[in-house]
Amino acid sequence: MSRTIVVVPCFNEALRLDVAQYRRFVARADDVLVLFVNDGSTDATGEVLARLVASDPRRFDVLELPHNGGKAEAVRRGLLWAIAHGAQYAAYWDADLSMPLEEIPRFCDVLDRRGAIDLVVGTRLDLLGRKIERSKLRRLLSRLFARVASRVLGLPIIDTQCGAKLLRLTRCTNAAVAQPFRTRWIFDVELLARMILWRQRHGLPPAAEAIYEMPLEQSLHVPGSKLRTADFARAAWELATVWRTYFGPTARPPLEAPPARFPVPPTAAARGSGNPALAAARRAA
Repeated sequence: MSRTIVVVPCFNEALRLDVAQYRRFVARADDVLVLFVNDGSTDATGEVLARLVASDPRRFDVLELPHNGGKAEAVRRGLLWAIAHGAQYAAYWDADLSMPLEEIPRFCDVLDRRGAIDLVVGTRLDLLGRKIERSKLRRLLSRLFARVASRVLGLPIIDTQCGAKLLRLTRCTNAAVAQPFRTRWIFDVELLARMILWRQRHGLPPAAEAIYEMPLEQSLHVPGSKLRTADFARAAWELATVWRTYFGPTARPPLEAPPARFPVPPTAAARGSGNPALAAARRAA
């Protein structure tokens, strides 16, 4: 199995998936597999992914979820798949490639060089020489949310919600995804909260010493985003949920130890037999 598995959650992405970019990336990247998690899509996403997987099953795979459970659960299920398949590193990346896949080798290099780092977090900073495309309102709201999230976590992190992250698969990060998230929109913050508490409980150095913020070279605006300005209000409510669940006076964080064996997803053959489009694409390949 590939050393690095890139989890890409997909819900109704048939018109936005840049298949050519994914193919160019795996042609240049060594020892990387891209796992698409089809989160109960109702459009032609399944067919698009089936053709892509059939074109190079060693570098692409797809995990089919029968019902739409939201991005948080799709990412979590993809990370469990990576753990079950013995990956060393696992990234999760937005399907629209607003953050280019070419950033991933830079992320992997950090984990290769620095053994104490468990998580690399993409950070969208308007630095000279970078290309960061966000509206002024989106930039303002993101900064405000990040400041509040940083206070809740007790962690001086700049950009919690960037859709580009890479984990070293350790006992800590495995435990952080072992249980379903309580939030749907800000599961990134919840993941960080779980890492913080797990490391505290097991006498490890603080999470601030295990997280590396990586300024991105590029973050593009891609039309068709499912995120709306009103969703920031929902995110604020979920942030309160994170505080109550993990840090409040009556907190009962779901930090059970990860199971001895994570559920191994069906084999490609079994998955193909349940997905007519995938089965047909594999036969045609």
